[in-house]
Amino acid sequence: MTYAITAVSGQLGREIALKLIDKVGSENVMGLARTPARVEGLGIEVRAGDYDKPDELRASLQGIDALVLVSGMAPPKDRIQQHSNVIEAAREAGVRKIVYTSIQGPDEGTAFSPVVQSNRQTEADIRASGLDWAIGRNGIYIEPDVEYIDSYRTKGEIANSAGDGKCGYTTRSELAHAYTALVTQDNLNGQTVNLNGAPITQEQLAGYLNLAFGTHLTYRAMSSADFVADRTADLGDFIGPIIGGIYDGIRHGTYDRSGDFETVMGRPHQSWEDYFSALAH
Repeated sequence: MTYAITAVSGQLGREIALKLIDKVGSENVMGLARTPARVEGLGIEVRAGDYDKPDELRASLQGIDALVLVSGMAPPKDRIQQHSNVIEAAREAGVRKIVYTSIQGPDEGTAFSPVVQSNRQTEADIRASGLDWAIGRNGIYIEPDVEYIDSYRTKGEIANSAGDGKCGYTTRSELAHAYTALVTQDNLNGQTVNLNGAPITQEQLAGYLNLAFGTHLTYRAMSSADFVADRTADLGDFIGPIIGGIYDGIRHGTYDRSGDFETVMGRPHQSWEDYFSALAH
């Protein structure tokens, strides 16, 4: 079997490639990237894989048996067409199986919902492709909160609109383990699975960060409007409302689910105690 992963220049795509190399060997793994020359250190062939170039995709997917399609970052309408380009190119190139990195989230009612809906459309396109398939729906990455620790430390708090809602966070490393299983194990074909760890509140998140970094953070709930305004001022008119929509989803309970990680991996998702304890060393 020869496996390919799209978007290996990105963080999740690269992590999946590394885990897949560990499992099946570098000679059986190929990467795709919009600009292959920018991908370093993987030790595998990297071919051109621009989601907007169907002919390029078709040529690059020749000889590939199974593909991990890492969800793109374009606006929702563009993303649907881009993903469709990859699916059709894979089918025409003779790829037998496609695995998609989708997302959890509120299907309606938030500024994040159009992104979620675009992923659901890609899921439907994959199911209708005639290929073998498996779909993972990612929980929210916990790494951005860790990377934001200096800002949290300066402010002395975590402040957002999640309220008391619980979020089933995950890590890119654990996701990469799961997608390696999904693409290599045919017993998981035809499944749509939620990939996340144990759900925690923002107050619990603050506690874990305090243990890992010696901080004294508290949690302060903000209104949805105030949080969107805060994120928009910091991140711009496109990303700011989307981040606000994610936290609205947390408040509404969208991410409060046990998930299917153990079904995929045969073991539980890494505990948050273990994850944050490792950060402290």
